[in-house]
This record gives sequence, structure tokens and C-alpha cells, in this order.
Amino acid sequence: MHPRLIAVAHWLRHRAENVAVALLAVMFGTFILQIVFRYVLNDPLGWSEELIITTWLWTVLWGAAFTVKEAEEIRFDIIYSQISERMRRVFTVITGLALVLMYAISLPAAYSYVSFMKVEHSAYLRVPLNWMYSVFIIFAVACIVRYLWLMWRAFRGDASPTTNPAELGD
Repeated sequence: MHPRLIAVAHWLRHRAENVAVALLAVMFGTFILQIVFRYVLNDPLGWSEELIITTWLWTVLWGAAFTVKEAEEIRFDIIYSQISERMRRVFTVITGLALVLMYAISLPAAYSYVSFMKVEHSAYLRVPLNWMYSVFIIFAVACIVRYLWLMWRAFRGDASPTTNPAELGD
């Protein structure tokens, strides 16, 4: 791959990590604030739970879409580690095809539902629910692109990700 493209990809990954860190910081800060208001001041905040749940949802889906590396994905290592490199590529193509098809088939309905949710607002923050749940659309599209890329690499004959935890690095 072209060095400039690699540098851009690394920069984008770091920005995605920055977003995930900011989401975690907001979630943690809100959690601490809620504890102080509930147990010290005896005046619970209604909006804090809503914000924590939303930031948790965004953190999980954003992280899965943009910050988790392929080698860090969960897989059946007992089987995957024992098969040949060629069979690993076959498994990558089969699972990639299945996931791309599932996400692609579900995407129009998910988009329709998220778009429809603009008529509803959250109870405390009064944020349109389509904004809160739009991260699923981002996640689904990112997963489709990711698995198309992995299938392309498997077809080209690139090595499969390492599954031995001792060999995983930064």
C-alpha cells in the first residue's frame, strides 16, 4: 500500500480513538457527577442516566467500527489456529460474505427506522432519537466496508491476522 495512504489511515484511526476516548470521558464524568448528586446532595439527576446510556452505545459501536483491529476480533482460535493459511482465507471470505450480506440486507430497514425516530425525542435531554441511534448506521456501513476489504485481502492472498495473543502487539 502507498506510504501516504498508510499515514492517512493511521491518522484517521487515531482520530477515531480520540472520539472513543472523549465518549468514555463524558460517560465517566457523568457517572461521577450522578454519584455526587444522588448520594452526597440527595438530588439525583434525571438526564445523567440517559447520557451515560447514549455514550455507552456510541462508544461500543464506534469502537467496534473504527478502533478494534482485525487481530483483536473475537474468533474461535482453537479451530482457526489449527487450519492452514489458505483455509483461513477461505473462512475469511465465507464469514465476510455472510456479514456483508446480513448488514447490507438489514441496512435499508435500519436506516428507515432511525430516520423515522426523528419524531421522538429523549425524555430528559430532548435530543431527537435519530441522532442518538444514527451510530448504528455508521457502524453497519463501516462493517460492510471493513469486511469487503478483508475479503479483498483474502482473495489477494494476504496473510490472515495473528491469533496467538503472545504475538499481538500495538
